[in-house]
Amino acid sequence: FKRRSCEPQPLGAGPVTTPDDVRTFAKNPFFASAALSASTPDGYNVSFTNWNASNQAYGYLGYHLLDVYDTSVCAAKCNEIDDCLAFNIYFERDPSVDPHPISCPNPPSTTNIKCVFWSGPINKANANNYGQWRAGFQVAIAGSNGYVSSKIATPLGYSDPVYLGNAAINALTDCSEGYTYMGVKIWTDSPFDVNRCAQACTAKSAENLASAAVNGTKPQTCQFFNTYQLLENDEVVGQYCAMYNATWSASTASNYGGQKGDDKFTINYSFAYSNITDPGLYKAV
Repeated sequence: FKRRSCEPQPLGAGPVTTPDDVRTFAKNPFFASAALSASTPDGYNVSFTNWNASNQAYGYLGYHLLDVYDTSVCAAKCNEIDDCLAFNIYFERDPSVDPHPISCPNPPSTTNIKCVFWSGPINKANANNYGQWRAGFQVAIAGSNGYVSSKIATPLGYSDPVYLGNAAINALTDCSEGYTYMGVKIWTDSPFDVNRCAQACTAKSAENLASAAVNGTKPQTCQFFNTYQLLENDEVVGQYCAMYNATWSASTASNYGGQKGDDKFTINYSFAYSNITDPGLYKAV
């Protein structure tokens, strides 16, 4: 199916600036006012406000057009979508007809109010879509806010998550020098799913219990895990799942990534979970 030149496009609900150009659009105080006065919905944390770009992040889940700039509507829509963990709301300057290089290169604009949904975290670093050219028409973005869910899933048999933000647990041994770290699993596909880490923790315990039964040794079981996104130069590498045989407090979350040559590694969307039946807490003998 080929679109016709200059075909009318759906009109957005946002205001059109006068004069109708990108510079005036970017400076329209209405957009900044809406973004800066927006409330943070229950169950979400604000990631950034009033930016002039939208997110290009991990796990795109589609978008919804709004009648008004309303973060609570976006949050409600996100809550209805499986795996939605974040949303980006913004004003977008779009063409009112499909631009054509000769027939209608720079048509009048319309302003859409968009909610875009993601299965991974969003931040200012990956809000790097500043718009694009369509023939002679320049798409632009204003009043862009990002929100990340604090209500992440709780796997069966585990405590409610402890949110660690941009840090990971950095604890290998306990106070008696016992080695508590049990390894890591990595997934490079989307979406971000804490249940995969819980399943990996259970599988690690089952594997060790089976080996111990054969060898007559004391098994080391997985009682605690920390799952997060690892980023390399602001690009998602994947979901990491670090497993431990003991529960560690948030105060040990001191791993913020690091530098390797020219590459910068950072951590995002970090959560920790304990087994509610046996958290594996260290007890002095």
